[in-house]
Amino acid sequence: MAGAPPGIEWVEDLLSRPANADVELMRGLPGDILVLGVGGKMGPTLARLAARAARRAGKARRVIGVSRFSDRTLRRKLESWGVETVSADLLRREEVEALPDAHNVVFMVGRKFGTRQDASRTWATNAYIPCLAAERFAGARMVALSSGNIYPLSNASGSGCAESGPVGPVGEYAQSVLARERLLAHFSQLSSTPMAIMRLNYAVEPRYGILREVADKVISGRPVGLAMGNVNVIWQRDANSIALRLLEHCRTPPFVLNVTGSRNLSVRRLAGGFGRAFGVVPEFRGREEPTALLSDASHCRALFGRPSVGIDEMIGLVARWVRAGGELLDKPTHFERRDGSF
Repeated sequence: MAGAPPGIEWVEDLLSRPANADVELMRGLPGDILVLGVGGKMGPTLARLAARAARRAGKARRVIGVSRFSDRTLRRKLESWGVETVSADLLRREEVEALPDAHNVVFMVGRKFGTRQDASRTWATNAYIPCLAAERFAGARMVALSSGNIYPLSNASGSGCAESGPVGPVGEYAQSVLARERLLAHFSQLSSTPMAIMRLNYAVEPRYGILREVADKVISGRPVGLAMGNVNVIWQRDANSIALRLLEHCRTPPFVLNVTGSRNLSVRRLAGGFGRAFGVVPEFRGREEPTALLSDASHCRALFGRPSVGIDEMIGLVARWVRAGGELLDKPTHFERRDGSF
């Protein structure tokens, strides 16, 4: 991984490179894999990871990505990677019912930003589409992406909220995500559909995420806000791998797992790491509040081990990409917001 990154192909290869555990999963997992919402931030590299792992395992397996595919370039890219594609509007029941059968479903459909302007669209995406998918794929294994936003803010110096603790969603986006979880749990028990719910915060890679946002501010001399002074992050390839490997842990009622990195990270220290990488002194705005949005990922570590990419390596990879003028995806996290308004 040394040296300046050569381009987008480098990033996409890095985020979809299968580990031995991914290959072993594909050797033993029966049936095809359908990725609903493949056009999102994680979907393309997750689908490619599944396809690459299946090839390495020597298994003839279809990996099918479903999206509206407003970006035709993405559809062509996925197909070049060996991922079949299906264009569908998942808000339309008839189009969901027409989707191909699959034994394994990774549900990545979600809407966060724009909730303030059109909350009804967010609720339809986050709560209605899961019902349609659960009815259509009753009996299949389903891993559903959720969010750590369903938790309340907790002690900024603590280990974060555990899966067994109380939820406390702040704002309509987080409330709609909790609705998704509750409705999926209902359908899981109604139709004996084995599921796993993956409460993720936050996946990062060189083109987007908390680390990229902090890096851009540091290198440009803009102040880094400290109101949300502590965060959790996980490298996107590790998050992709865990999402796929959770297919082996689906059950009824759904298995719920926090998925994030091993440490509670200080935003001030993250900025300092980028400052050293860029040879600048970071500027800051505000001060750290006593609470933050944090998740306890100890159960995840017990199941899957520590993430393969640690925070120092993440900072190095993102810093090299930023120095090289690498692409920025226009998908800000707004992680610093404390009022749940997106």
